[in-house]
Amino acid sequence: MAQQQRPAIPSLGGRKPNFREKVVDVLRAALISGELRPGQVYSAPALAPRLGVSATPVREAMLELVKEGMVEIVPNKGFRVTEVSEKQLDEYTHIRSLIEIPTTVGLAATADLDDLKALRPFAMEIVTSAARGNLIDYVEADLHFHLGLLALAGNEHLVEVVRDLRQRSRLYGLTALLEAKRLQASAEEHLELLDALIARDEEAVREVITRHLGHVRGLWAAHKED
Repeated sequence: MAQQQRPAIPSLGGRKPNFREKVVDVLRAALISGELRPGQVYSAPALAPRLGVSATPVREAMLELVKEGMVEIVPNKGFRVTEVSEKQLDEYTHIRSLIEIPTTVGLAATADLDDLKALRPFAMEIVTSAARGNLIDYVEADLHFHLGLLALAGNEHLVEVVRDLRQRSRLYGLTALLEAKRLQASAEEHLELLDALIARDEEAVREVITRHLGHVRGLWAAHKED
């Protein structure tokens, strides 16, 4: 049997501000992108060297992810990545569409231009992460961009609902897109969306955000689009 390829989890290289939160963020992104595979069991001591940290913060991070339902404890072995069904993914995406499309379209008329322009570095980080082939940075930057955008609507509960839905979702198709050199085009949709918002073009915003969210169950999922 061929040796299984280990997830490309980036090394954190020592203690930094909000270090524990960073470990949680990296592992969560690894789960969402499929770098850590569903059904497999991972131990903190085995994962720690890949992040360049000790086992303790990894174990603490995994326990935090247990609360989010992303992994489950396997006594004396570690943590099993929980499975997410196709039905669940469809339901998460449907709810996200009901929330994110009208909210984002509304921002074309209400959001402050300076606030929108302040999101450009996150959009650029998504593009550069795609170019570098770093899926974990891609997922993290994507999360910051979309939640930062939705926060401009002024509804904290809405942002938390979408955050929860995004964290429950899985984007296993990102790896195939990266290998096919097609991830860059998806990444650039964030800049396209931002430009449409700044131009106050509601119809363009609707078209881009609808197309963009469609990838969650298409290009970015484990399925192929025609």
